[in-house]
Amino acid sequence: MSSLADRPVNPVVGLSAAHESAALHATGAAMYTDDLAVQTAGALTAWPVQSTEAHARVSVDVAPAYEVPGVVRVLTAADVPGLDDAGIKHDEPLFPGEAMYSGHALVWVLGETQEAARLGAEAVRVTYERLSSCITVAEAIAAGSYQGIARTVARGDAAAAMADSVHVFEGVSEVGGQEHFYLETQASLAVLDSEGQYFVQCSTQHPSETQAIVAHVLDVPASRVTVQSLRMGGAFGGKEMQPHGFAAIAALGAKLTGRPVRLRLNRTQDITMTGKRHPFHIVWKAGFSADGLIQALDATLTADGGWSLDLSEPVLGRALCHVDNAYWIPNVHVHGRIAKTNKTSQTAFRGFGGPQGMFLIEDVLGRAAPVLGIEPAELRRRNFYRQGQRTPYGQLVKDAGRLGTIWDQLSRESDLEARRGEVAAFNATHAEAKRGLAITPVKFGISFNFSAFNQAGALVHVYKDGSVLINHGGTEMGQGLHTKMLQVAATALGLRLEQVRLAPTRTDKVPNTSATAASSSSDLNGGAVKDACEQIRGRMAAVAGRLLDVDERDVRFEGGFVTGLGRFDERLTFAEVAEAAYLQRVQLWAAGFYRTEGLHWNPDLMQGSPFKYFAYGAAATEVEVDGFTGAIRVRRVDIVHDVGDSLSPMLDLGQIEGGYVQGLGWLTLEELRWDETDGPGRGRLLTQSASTYKLPSFSEMPEEFNVRLFEDAREDGAIYGSKAVGEPPLMLAFSAREAIRAAVGAFGPPGRSVELGSPATPEAVFWAVEAARATMAEAAIVAGDDDSDSGLVTAGVTGA
Repeated sequence: MSSLADRPVNPVVGLSAAHESAALHATGAAMYTDDLAVQTAGALTAWPVQSTEAHARVSVDVAPAYEVPGVVRVLTAADVPGLDDAGIKHDEPLFPGEAMYSGHALVWVLGETQEAARLGAEAVRVTYERLSSCITVAEAIAAGSYQGIARTVARGDAAAAMADSVHVFEGVSEVGGQEHFYLETQASLAVLDSEGQYFVQCSTQHPSETQAIVAHVLDVPASRVTVQSLRMGGAFGGKEMQPHGFAAIAALGAKLTGRPVRLRLNRTQDITMTGKRHPFHIVWKAGFSADGLIQALDATLTADGGWSLDLSEPVLGRALCHVDNAYWIPNVHVHGRIAKTNKTSQTAFRGFGGPQGMFLIEDVLGRAAPVLGIEPAELRRRNFYRQGQRTPYGQLVKDAGRLGTIWDQLSRESDLEARRGEVAAFNATHAEAKRGLAITPVKFGISFNFSAFNQAGALVHVYKDGSVLINHGGTEMGQGLHTKMLQVAATALGLRLEQVRLAPTRTDKVPNTSATAASSSSDLNGGAVKDACEQIRGRMAAVAGRLLDVDERDVRFEGGFVTGLGRFDERLTFAEVAEAAYLQRVQLWAAGFYRTEGLHWNPDLMQGSPFKYFAYGAAATEVEVDGFTGAIRVRRVDIVHDVGDSLSPMLDLGQIEGGYVQGLGWLTLEELRWDETDGPGRGRLLTQSASTYKLPSFSEMPEEFNVRLFEDAREDGAIYGSKAVGEPPLMLAFSAREAIRAAVGAFGPPGRSVELGSPATPEAVFWAVEAARATMAEAAIVAGDDDSDSGLVTAGVTGA
């Protein structure tokens, strides 16, 4: 049994605690990066000059900007003392001579005010030499425009198994991207002090990498750059890589002017300049046995990477590792590649490729079930992993039995069987509205694919008055990580929650940190915080043992008091022991460290065990579709999700609800559109604001929303037995897409496959309904004779 997972008596973890900044958020008192800039005297504002061409060689004349009152400096490539690049792949010049997408920042204007900087940017003259461009993935495929390293996951002989399969289906699945649309846009504030040190406040998920990029742009050692992330107003992956260049611009401006420089994008700039979730184009073929077991999967996944690599390679890698989702597929050949297009450089987004990979298998099963004549839920349940089976990349599926247990619990508690009858009765009596009910599973791997990122540090101070201050390497973006770390520290030191305080994340306190990403931050930083606290507690136990006249191994810390076994009538306060330790010259601070054990991964072979464990879950969603408009009502959602032994149940429930709704937005509402014409606006993002980009709102929330945490789910080897919760719940929203598919299918005859666009917007749903109605009108067609019309081919059943 792992001591990392063990909980003491009366732990603070496991209690439903309010978010540590909840009161500040609710009252508007919480400070964010740009709030700090407003309070910084003499701060200049940076404003971009953006390309109006999707791909062009550019010539920039900055002289007219200096004629604008209030313009102080225009930053260009000539001003960079170090490396003119904002990326880790050295393919993202800060000041490009070749515009790679519409909206690309070419130069930056520094002004005394935002208005002066904006007018100065408008005055800059840009001359374009238009070049050929690829806007869609189809155009990139046709042009052979790729970047990065292509990867393949393979097991068995997919071609031979396909040939032997009783049923063979094939098709093309396309899934769209997604805009992060965090409430706080990208923001940085850089100050150069009298000692030549750069202090950068930045809304970043990855302060250490922001520090590294700023240092190489300025050509200074990393030790001269301190990056602090106070808090973020949302991020969802959009602030893992994208903030680095903006921070470097602010720091460069501070270097050249000697004044603080703020950079805060407005909403249109943020949407047009920053990366999105990767759209995927997938060509696939799947084989099934006579009883509906998956025999083989052969697919090519093409991710739209945009103009530069960013994180496209690891995103693709995680997609390839999640094409199986919860299902045993004995023969697999899945190839992945990255298209290079003239759009924003796509980046991390909650799920990090996992959702796009899972989309493939869920789409295959959803399309195939009606043709196979098997109820979709039964088809899914029949193909679940079983104990002892391994993924296509070779990892043992630990606790595979939880899939069936969660599935059965959800089916029972959501009264699924009875409600299927109610849905069928409704559909039989309503011609212009149909309901659908679907249940889907999630199996999501937790850890960074790159093993070196699976480490974390913490610095914990105990002051002689007994108060405690924590520093750790994770960042707070509203998800409650800091709250969980306070609970971990209070538990490890035997304190009440209010006795512990947390300091903002900064690189001069905990160095070389990993990004707050991959749903691993509680695991990693929690392990480091616990390690530091246990070092201090061990030293204090020796002091307390002498004071209580007991062996230090018999000292107990609980609720802010210190006692000894057999001496419970005598107790000391934590503060009294801390004071005594100080007087005895005992160290009361410690640096903690944690590294995830048991990981190994060969990216060239795409084989190994890249994940510490799998998070499981299932969701059942009921929808109603309007046959006139394609509008969707989400009537009810039921979820059972595995978070291990929760560190903070209220926060975890909030993450599950939020993840589901964000997934619902991606799959049903949020549609990114670029100008694909050959006109002057080619490559321009057409959905640049909340007025043109549809986000989930109160009206899209489920009318009934039931979320339960899977119980008795301790995860040995993880901090206090918990599991990650950030990303896995997003993929529970596949149940909504499948419920929509079922409702659309009810407008047509049984036994026909339903294809849905993604996102399944009301427009896409309407046309799917029209297609279903058209097949209903073809009453003379024998079921299965025209399967090719659905985009599927069946072999061995229809004589095809």
